[in-house]
Amino acid sequence: MSTSPQVLCAGIIVADHVCTPIERVPGAGELVMADGMLLTIGGCAANAAVDLAKMGVRTAVVGRVGKDAFGRIVTDFLRDAQVDATHIRVSATADTSQTLIVNVQGQDRRFIHTFGANAEFSAADVPLTLLDTCKVLYIGGYLLMPGLQDDELIPLFTAARARGVKTVVDVAIPKPDEYLPRLRKLLPYVDVFLPNNHEGEALTGEKDPLRQAETFQRLGVRTAIITMGGEGSILVQDGLRLRAGVYRVPFVDASGGGDAFDAGYIYGLLHDLGPEDCLRVASALGASCVRAVGTTPGVFTQSECDAFLHEQVLRIERIS
Repeated sequence: MSTSPQVLCAGIIVADHVCTPIERVPGAGELVMADGMLLTIGGCAANAAVDLAKMGVRTAVVGRVGKDAFGRIVTDFLRDAQVDATHIRVSATADTSQTLIVNVQGQDRRFIHTFGANAEFSAADVPLTLLDTCKVLYIGGYLLMPGLQDDELIPLFTAARARGVKTVVDVAIPKPDEYLPRLRKLLPYVDVFLPNNHEGEALTGEKDPLRQAETFQRLGVRTAIITMGGEGSILVQDGLRLRAGVYRVPFVDASGGGDAFDAGYIYGLLHDLGPEDCLRVASALGASCVRAVGTTPGVFTQSECDAFLHEQVLRIERIS
């Protein structure tokens, strides 16, 4: 792409295999039919990049894929979506990361995942020259990449902030473990932190999403947002605590909804929107995502989002 990116999305890139909702999980040796299956882009960084591109934002992705068919497919998908994929590195030894997403009617998704080339990704993969032109650096899938350590991220975030670049982080937790010590060092360098409530509980031990957000804010992050799926979101920053509802839309597949929410919030940051309006755009993109199978096909374009926000009202209340 000939123009500099406004947002740099770094982290998880995945080839997703997704089925339309099935009646039940098959038993051993049983065949259960789905109406359709989709091979598409996945992973926090890739999803957010595609969603931002659909909103008219110039976006680049940094990450790793394998030198296999899936690596070529996801790279081509990103390019077709008008995302700058020139900074994706191809692993000489690891396959492209993949996720099998099983949708069951009336139930949350089930995931089977392989780290693949994402395990090799590190902060050194991010070209510092891109920080000279972008406005937001987004790390998608932190904690799911064993090669990405806080001691390397802190200098990267310090360099970003010195250039006026906002730092945004989302996490993915592969298994129960003690992750908070890693976040204690990193969060003071993060402008916006966006875990979901399940991740927030795993990280803090708190069941209450508000207390989760308050914990992260006390640890140094400027804005902590806890997403809660169909229950909305919580935002905490200095002097402000907000609870947002959700936009009601037909539900098909929740895959990528959190990444779409992240993309919407980043869009708001780029346009200097206040926290409430950032939540409105984020919630709209998150809602649009769940209307279709896959992580990005249902996500609004900029014109669709503008029309939706003009017609719909999101309940947002201040928490005393």
